[in-house]
Amino acid sequence: MNALRRIWEHFEEGFIVFLLAAMTLVTFVYVVLNNLYTLFYSLAESWEGASESLFAIGDGVMGMAQAMTWSTSLTKALFGWLIFFGLSYGVRTAGHIGVDALVRMASKPVQRFIGIIACLFCLTYAGLLSIASFGWIQTLMNARIGAEDLGQYGIMQWHIGLIVPVGFALVFIRFAEILVRILQNRQTGLGLADEAADAMKLTEHEDDKS
Repeated sequence: MNALRRIWEHFEEGFIVFLLAAMTLVTFVYVVLNNLYTLFYSLAESWEGASESLFAIGDGVMGMAQAMTWSTSLTKALFGWLIFFGLSYGVRTAGHIGVDALVRMASKPVQRFIGIIACLFCLTYAGLLSIASFGWIQTLMNARIGAEDLGQYGIMQWHIGLIVPVGFALVFIRFAEILVRILQNRQTGLGLADEAADAMKLTEHEDDKS
């Protein structure tokens, strides 16, 4: 079981890196192509001897840039996947910011009770949204509507939207794990990020350097 957990966690991190890299690469190529053809046009106007070849290269680059109309839609789709896939990763790594200053002032049993209540609310929220969005995906599957600017490549709207129920299902699993740890007295709260503590550690680290 622990081996499967480690495999999934490595896949989770690798997939997030892949989504970020793909978004960056597509955006970079699109921006470069949209600015590169003007360079060849400027060179063609300045260098008459090679103007014909340079104009031809500029036209080719501009054609490639115009053909990348799908880049914006793909980037938005990848960003959506990054958000919903990253939700559960943020829960696992305590990356979500929590407003729990008052909760931390309470005793450990009270913190544990509040953590259980909060966890149950999060489980209910994630579960309801996962079920509701799955029904939405079924409707999109039956409609067979192509994604904007991506339908010509066989990508349907439900392919992009599938991450919504999957993402909330993963969030449900993560909060279920937290609830089990709280009930086993291995954790008192949701394990959210503590910006104040992080800032104090950073300040102490800088003071040590100086």
